[in-house]
Amino acid sequence: MDDTFFLAILIFAAGLLYSSVGHAGASGYLAAMALFSLAPDIMKPTALVLNILVAFVAAAQFHRAGYFSWRIFWPFAVSSIPFAFIGGALSLPGSVYKQVLGLILLFAAYRLFQYRHSEAADAVKPVPVLWAMLFGAGVGLLSGAVGVGGGIFLSPLLLFMGWARTKQTAGVSAAFILVNSIAGIAGHLSSVKFLPDVVYIWAIAAVLGGIIGSGLGSRRFVNATLYRLLAIVLVIAGAKLILA
Repeated sequence: MDDTFFLAILIFAAGLLYSSVGHAGASGYLAAMALFSLAPDIMKPTALVLNILVAFVAAAQFHRAGYFSWRIFWPFAVSSIPFAFIGGALSLPGSVYKQVLGLILLFAAYRLFQYRHSEAADAVKPVPVLWAMLFGAGVGLLSGAVGVGGGIFLSPLLLFMGWARTKQTAGVSAAFILVNSIAGIAGHLSSVKFLPDVVYIWAIAAVLGGIIGSGLGSRRFVNATLYRLLAIVLVIAGAKLILA
């Protein structure tokens, strides 16, 4: 019971911080579960369910604030959804899952360390549809297989390529994570048909964090130091998974 409570606190914190930048927190949830040595068959569906709830809240908040763009969103989503379903239906061997997830957590930590909250004034470039669809398919497959939503990959691409500004990136990423996570859990249930009972407890913590974080992020910026603290947790969890 103590582990469930402490894990709920970490999930709340991850939901708050990630949702403030349009993410749903899957890498944070997975890192927390890795620290408590949960099994992959619990980690993946739990992260996807929490992702759906928090991404829905974040997408609604950023859309209400005017930061969602259908033009940017659809080329990535149209290919990611079916591949996320396929990935969700896959069951990676435990050792492979941990290695892949460990690398993803280290990449997520790197992105958090690099986080900047400036809003660029440069003109936004159009998204090339073919490249966006190819990217969406690859990220969708990886997202469904591991239990992340793909925002940690989409956000830096949009910003680096100049296809969206910071808060617009957050709004698009939240929606992208939502549809990927729904497709991923649908694929998982079609194959495995299992959800851990404890997910409902952690869902409350994640949603509360998501409501607070997305409300802050859609209106103001959160201190970057907090993201770096979370990045340290991701590094520890990622190293634990890779070296286990």
